[in-house]
Amino acid sequence: MAQPNQEFLLELLKTASPSSMEMEIQKKWINYVRDFAHEVRTDNAGNAIGVLNPDAPFKILLAGHCDEIALVINRIDADGYLHFDKMGGINPKAAVGMRVTILGYKGTVTGVIGVNAQHHGGLKNDFGLEDLFIDCGYKSKEEAAKHVQIGDLGVYKTEPEILMDRYVAGRGLDNRTGAFIVAEVLKQLAEKDVKVGVYAASTVNEETNMGGAYFAAAGIEPTMAIACDVTFATDYPGVNKNKYGDIRLEGGPVLAKGAPINVKINRLLEQAAKKLNMDVQYELTPRMTGTDADKMRLTGKGVPVSLVSLPLRYMHSPVETASIKDMEEEIDLLVTMIANMTGEESLNPLED
Repeated sequence: MAQPNQEFLLELLKTASPSSMEMEIQKKWINYVRDFAHEVRTDNAGNAIGVLNPDAPFKILLAGHCDEIALVINRIDADGYLHFDKMGGINPKAAVGMRVTILGYKGTVTGVIGVNAQHHGGLKNDFGLEDLFIDCGYKSKEEAAKHVQIGDLGVYKTEPEILMDRYVAGRGLDNRTGAFIVAEVLKQLAEKDVKVGVYAASTVNEETNMGGAYFAAAGIEPTMAIACDVTFATDYPGVNKNKYGDIRLEGGPVLAKGAPINVKINRLLEQAAKKLNMDVQYELTPRMTGTDADKMRLTGKGVPVSLVSLPLRYMHSPVETASIKDMEEEIDLLVTMIANMTGEESLNPLED
């Protein structure tokens, strides 16, 4: 990966972007894409959208959500400890003992998620978030309230790392990698003679309600849409491949198959992969995809959708891991597909 691209990716991963509080990361994303986008838009949901060929009648929406899972403060006790609920899919067992950054109303605050010492009995086997707390060093509720209030959000305090020059590990790769990928696709397409309109959206709120994707698709009214998200890699110890499939890092982008997916968009993706001599992997989404694709599909008169995912290890843990090669291949796949489209393609599965 080129150094400027890697620096942009790492900058996104370093930026706190809990669902409902994505403003800082969106400003950085906009500053990056405005150098090559023909137009940059925002909307009242907080989406950031870079556009090529805004006057083209055939419009392709690429959506990668920029929000990450988070903690939300729901109580401050008399001794100054912060109690919390989840904003998205927080795993209580993975949270134990982690450092966190609280995005307090007067600035950021560092805390640690406390855990009962094993010498004192440790945690019970069926513990939940209600059994955990954050220790920021406050001695009283009054002291804590000078810095933090109910509804403030927190994220794990980790830094992204490059592993063996092949993998990136860090917090919230789900799905700041998707926001990165759609920006890089737009950047490469800006140098080509593209016949269709391209709308690369860094969407908000996917981890909580997918409302950003709905706003984006409802506002753009695309001809087709592709969600660029992550999916569960199963190539590490302890995963039942018979149950969850065989998805590997460096195995290539993952295409979804199932009722929500438009088969003709998938065919275009597969043709692009063949042109590139690129391997792709498949996952099943029989009823729903669990991604922005579900909301985009049901806007307006209905939008044909597909889903291209990045294999991800350790999803919704404090440190997720993905392959740089897979990211680059997903970008190449989408660029090749879109660059070869004429704008005359039929997405009706009953038409040849």
